[in-house]
Order: sequence, then C-alpha cells, then structure tokens
Amino acid sequence: MAGGKNNKKATEIEVVLGFVEEAEPWVLRSPQFPSKVGGKPAWLSYTDVPSLPGLECDVCHLPMAFLLQVYAPIYDQERSFHRTLFLFCCKTPECYSSNDSSCMKVFRSQLPRANDFYPYDPPPDDEQPSDSEHDQVVLPVTGLKLCWVCGCPGNKACSRCHTVTYCSKHHQTLHWKHSHKRECCSQVSNAPASPILFPEFELATEPEEKDAEQKEGEGEEEENRGDEEQAEISGNGAPLADEDSKVFQHFRKRTAAEPHQVLRYSRGGCPLWVSSQHVPSDQDIPPCTCGAKRSFEFQVMPQLLNSLCVDSTGTSVDWGTLAVYSCSDSCNTNGYCREFLWKQDFSSEQHL
Repeated sequence: MAGGKNNKKATEIEVVLGFVEEAEPWVLRSPQFPSKVGGKPAWLSYTDVPSLPGLECDVCHLPMAFLLQVYAPIYDQERSFHRTLFLFCCKTPECYSSNDSSCMKVFRSQLPRANDFYPYDPPPDDEQPSDSEHDQVVLPVTGLKLCWVCGCPGNKACSRCHTVTYCSKHHQTLHWKHSHKRECCSQVSNAPASPILFPEFELATEPEEKDAEQKEGEGEEEENRGDEEQAEISGNGAPLADEDSKVFQHFRKRTAAEPHQVLRYSRGGCPLWVSSQHVPSDQDIPPCTCGAKRSFEFQVMPQLLNSLCVDSTGTSVDWGTLAVYSCSDSCNTNGYCREFLWKQDFSSEQHL
C-alpha cells in the first residue's frame, strides 16, 4: 500500500481494501516487506525495536501480542521509501472495555531506500531465500535476540539450555508449560507454534470499487427521504438512536460489496465509523511528538475477528473498528515511533 498525499480532499483519496489470504511463511518475513496478520512481527528496522515495558498492556501490564502490520511506503519521500505500521493488542479478554484502546498500541518504522538492512533493489517475488527463518530467532545485522513466544526483543535465556530467549518471565513460563519442559536440552525440537500468536495470514489488497461508493450515495438519498417521512409520523422520537442507526447502515452498505474486508487503507482520508457514538474530534487526536498533526491512515475492520480464533462465551477480544492515526509528515524516526489508535465499539443495538 502506498501512502497518499494529504493535500487531496477526503472524497478524492483512494480507499484500498485488505483481505486475509494463506501464504508461504517466507513470503511474510522482513526481507519481503509484507503486510500481514498474526504470527510474529516482521520487523522493518532492526534497531530500537519496541520491547517491554513499551509493549505491555496498559490494563493488565502483561506483554501484548502482535496483531498485524501494514507496509505503507511513501515513494515521493526518501526517508519513507520503506515504511510499516505495527499494531499490537492484549490477548486478555477482560482488558477489553467499550471504546477504550488502553490494551492496544501502534508503532511506525521507516527507512530510506539505501539503508543498512536491505538491498537497494527489491527482492524477487518467487524466490525463497535460503535463510528465510533466520529473522524469527535473531535479527540480522544487529544480532538482536527475539522472544520465542512473541517474536519481540528478548534477552532472557533459558537457564538450562541457554538456547531459547524470552522477553519476560511470563512468556518463559508459558513456553515451559507449553512444550519446552519436554524439549529443553534435547537435540530434536518438534515444538508446536507459540500459544500466544494469532493465526498468520498475508494481507492482500485491492482498490475499493467506485461503484460501491456511488451505489452507497444513491442509497443514502433514499434512506434520508425515508428518515424524514418516519420523523413526520413518529415525531422527535430518539434522535440519538436514529443517528446511530443511520451511521451503522452507512457502514453496512459501504462494506456490502466486499463483506470479507478486514482493513481499509486511506492515508489522509476518513474512517468508516460503525456508530455515531465515540467519534473523535480533532482535539481528541494528539499531534505527533515532532509537532505535526496526525491524520487518519487505516482502520481494522470487525471482520478480522472471524480469522483470529478469539471467539469465546462472555468477554472476548473485540472491537467495532480500530482507526490508526499517524504523523502527517511521517517524520524521521530512528527505530520505531508510537502512533495513535482510536477504538470504537458497536452500540448495544448493533449487530453485523
């Protein structure tokens, strides 16, 4: 996905849709500059990688899990020739409360075309590198060790075998109970995948069809006429509920043509809200640490939850939509810069 310019009107900015697809594991590693969901992060820069306590949930203070990353270069900005946003979330269901993003964090990393980590020319699309699994254990160039459980920086080694490292005591305990107790100091490892990771998919993209926008506009006109007629019949009624219903129907109509979309990318555009409640004002979006305004870049759709295997009875990992706002200048950063996320949930009356 390529970042759009901010001087366009929101109505003119292209919307790119993301869909989950199965892919070979090597395609989802750092040298291929992937957009992906789940698994371990495919870090872009190999220096100043986010680590604990920066990756702790602000509610339970346990390490968060990697949710997804979006490769979004800005080709007319040399410092952002390679550019990726990384989203992390807590896997503890009890940490999720309505319209509260305290259990989620998003980071931006970017590199110029000439950098210390990747070749100047892009990698071949159909040629698997010989060391494609290397960056799952230790990062090249810097030699940074990664946690076996989550793929984030981890320098705490198993005290018996000294070959496996972790980001925290919590993840070391998880791995020990999961499989390492049986395999520690063994020459053969048949360990299953880490229990904390979300299922891994490629994020395939395609532009949103203009027909969907046009049909939605026509549908809105009819809906507005219907609302006016209904208002005449019922009087004032519940204006907030009516507005909330209207926003939700707008969301459903806009996504109906591509119901499996899990992401909408439109840098400098506008989110597609699921409710009229808890919509941020300009004052709610903090500026970047460089002083520049943050603008909308992409949103994660509720349809992604169907692919994450998080459904449970009662409390669950959940959201209506996650809107990510990033520095409008995409300012220069060494390593990773924290960006802003706004979580909006469905109102109690809404169901997809």
